[in-house]
Amino acid sequence: MAKKGLGKGLSALIPDVEEEKSREVTEINLKDIKKNPYQPRKNIDDEKLKEMLQSIREHGVIQPVLVRKVDQGYELVAGERRMRAAQLARLEKIPAVIRDFNDNEMLEISLIENIQRENLSPLEEAEAYKRLMDEFGFNQGKIAERLGKSRPVIANTLRLLNLEEKVKDYLKEGKISAGHARALVSIEDMDLQREVADEILKKNLTVRKVEGVLQQLKKKREKAEKEPAKKPKADPFIRDLEEKLCRYLGTKVKILEGKNKGKIEIEYYNPGELERITEKLFNL
Repeated sequence: MAKKGLGKGLSALIPDVEEEKSREVTEINLKDIKKNPYQPRKNIDDEKLKEMLQSIREHGVIQPVLVRKVDQGYELVAGERRMRAAQLARLEKIPAVIRDFNDNEMLEISLIENIQRENLSPLEEAEAYKRLMDEFGFNQGKIAERLGKSRPVIANTLRLLNLEEKVKDYLKEGKISAGHARALVSIEDMDLQREVADEILKKNLTVRKVEGVLQQLKKKREKAEKEPAKKPKADPFIRDLEEKLCRYLGTKVKILEGKNKGKIEIEYYNPGELERITEKLFNL
């Protein structure tokens, strides 16, 4: 299936004022337009919505929304903030361009349009990238090419999906920044990740401070890995029992303890010695 102009962004899909001079614009009743079922943005910034509302009250809707025809009306493709502001302004109609898109095209357009216009939060953007990969077979390189971003930017954004759930909430609520989140995601221990996030809130740590904390944690971990593991202290009762068995059997005996079980190792060096040891064991 051929994509309609997505290779160079959405300029061929998302209309602007200049383009509409050569394209038919239709006035559509707002009540006939249904919400976009593929909208990746969960929330709209209240301040930006108020700014849009004020602009519409003063100048009207300058840029048409993009819709597709569906049964019993239309479905919004792009321009949700304009439509919401027009509803708040109590307009009955809104200028629109009607285009023919199937479900797959509409999903892809909705995702890329929001990403390109920077309407999404960092997590929403990461989720949008993941949907492009899962539902359209995009890889990170293809997403980077479509959006004009570098591949590392795409990769770092996708990594935000690996954050601990509470840390994700902090990011969604704006309690930590995307910079904080990118630093925290390098902590694989989820409990520790959340502890550091709590410290950020408690002490109002900057991203640079957090990166310093993580460097210290990394050095401690590397030092611990280099140091030989300390042997657990031997149980005096076990060591005493080993010595008694060694004297009785006349050979080296080792008792190995596990968490819920253990084993006894008895050494012998030839068949004759094995026979001697077994005779002693049978005579116990």
